[in-house]
Amino acid sequence: MAHDQLLDHEYDGIQEYDNPCPGWWHAIFWLTVLFSAAYFLFFHVGGNGWTLAEAWNTAKTEDMKERFSGMGELHNNTATILKYKDDAEWMIYANSVFLTNCQSCHGPDGGGVVGPNLTDDYYKNVKQITDIAEVIKNGAASGSMPAWRTRLHPNEVVLMAAYVAGLRGKNLKGRGPEGEQIPPWPKAVAEKPSLPPGKGSKE
Repeated sequence: MAHDQLLDHEYDGIQEYDNPCPGWWHAIFWLTVLFSAAYFLFFHVGGNGWTLAEAWNTAKTEDMKERFSGMGELHNNTATILKYKDDAEWMIYANSVFLTNCQSCHGPDGGGVVGPNLTDDYYKNVKQITDIAEVIKNGAASGSMPAWRTRLHPNEVVLMAAYVAGLRGKNLKGRGPEGEQIPPWPKAVAEKPSLPPGKGSKE
């Protein structure tokens, strides 16, 4: 059995044995170095990392998917689109659908890449708010805008129409105006509370 060897140097009458760090300590050290490099590349360089906000939105989206199955059928009418346009929770879900399917053409914020800018007041195939769902469902521009009716649930089409309607007015930098300027969306009408039978006022 080899004896521990004293190092040559001495400090204040104190000498040290030559005891190197064990191999497992070095292994842990290099593992932390490799982990920090991978962490830096994943979160700060590659653009694929997630933030706390993104993780929260992902969790909210999963919750929305569960609620989506029990919401009933949404109809493409002005009242429905205006209602959901201002529903922050459902627009988180719609945003996830938009980022999955639409950002390659319209950009992640709707400013337009090869597709039109969805944040200004100019539209090529929309004259009224309900036309948005029709364009999403049936496509436009001879297929440049694909028809999503076979790939999206009918409720998703309406929610996406509400989301796109909500992008209007942000006027983000991107593609310039295309099409014609159309009138503003109508104002949402507050729902009147229902009265118990026999409690209505007489005129």
